[in-house]
Amino acid sequence: SNFFKKGQVIFYEDNYPHGVYCIHKGKVKISKLGDEGKEQIVRFGGTGELLGYRSVLNNEAYTATATAMEDCYICHLSFEDFHKVLNQSNSLSLEVIQLLSSDLKSSEQKLINISQKPVRERIAETLLYIKSKFGFEEDGKTLAVTLTRMEIGDIAGTTTETTIRTLSALKKEKIVDLIGRKIVIIDLKKLIRASNIVD
Repeated sequence: SNFFKKGQVIFYEDNYPHGVYCIHKGKVKISKLGDEGKEQIVRFGGTGELLGYRSVLNNEAYTATATAMEDCYICHLSFEDFHKVLNQSNSLSLEVIQLLSSDLKSSEQKLINISQKPVRERIAETLLYIKSKFGFEEDGKTLAVTLTRMEIGDIAGTTTETTIRTLSALKKEKIVDLIGRKIVIIDLKKLIRASNIVD
């Protein structure tokens, strides 16, 4: 288990992998660089999640950069050991296949959301995604992660300014409360309705 300080890079986009990483404790953001060098967050990783496995399976460079959002303990499994374990364990191989399938489904859904969903629904759905990843603090309503408005906008596929306006509107409707960078979910049912998620 390796220790990474907040802000420390775990692996860089375009570097070739030496193995996979498993988050033992902590929060990680996965981001890509756009054409103009702007960072774009594509997803978050939390305790128990694997990182870098697609690049290891395809034997290709990392397609994104992983950065610790807080102090993290992260385990590393070498390229050779990961393939060895996959070959020996049918159950693990099946879980990795299911993980890849879930990733593909999420990517397809995000593409549809950005092209078809209104911004309000995308911001609401992003807040629900953050809740599913990191949960609440002990009060049972404050999201257990601190994010900038730009980071929330990255995930929702919109600008920082639009994110600020949308969050302010949700606050006026008493769906959320904003305390600095902390976001409190006041009415979860209304937030789910605002997201217009269809199962």
